[in-house]
Amino acid sequence: MTFQKIIIIGNLGRDPELRHTPGGKPVTNFSVATNRRWTGTDGQPQEETTWFRVSAWGKLAEICSQYLSKGRQVFIEGRLTVDRASGGPRVWIDQDGTPRASFEVTALDMKFLGQKSSSSTTHGFEPEADLDGDEIPF
Repeated sequence: MTFQKIIIIGNLGRDPELRHTPGGKPVTNFSVATNRRWTGTDGQPQEETTWFRVSAWGKLAEICSQYLSKGRQVFIEGRLTVDRASGGPRVWIDQDGTPRASFEVTALDMKFLGQKSSSSTTHGFEPEADLDGDEIPF
């Protein structure tokens, strides 16, 4: 038996986008940024941001699309999905020439965090197994 799980707590970088596969299955995509801050050996503050591209399926996709928005803090539990071309994270060069990477995550569970909700809400979800990449509408 093999198993992997990733837990992310971060802020949405953009509003979620709800789409449907040709077969009618809802899928919502959004990005989540996590930040790590520390003081370097030179005493200067340092910061590192890691981006995750999240896909939620089925009922969870509909809930994410309806209730999440850019800037919202969220807890995501899911599994990593590697880039088929590289076998790792999605890598690109941004407009100023800086290399960037984002990690692809299929959400299995989501909790609302932050100020917009007085309590956390959990919506467990079991994604469709082994969906063909051609079914993903993005």
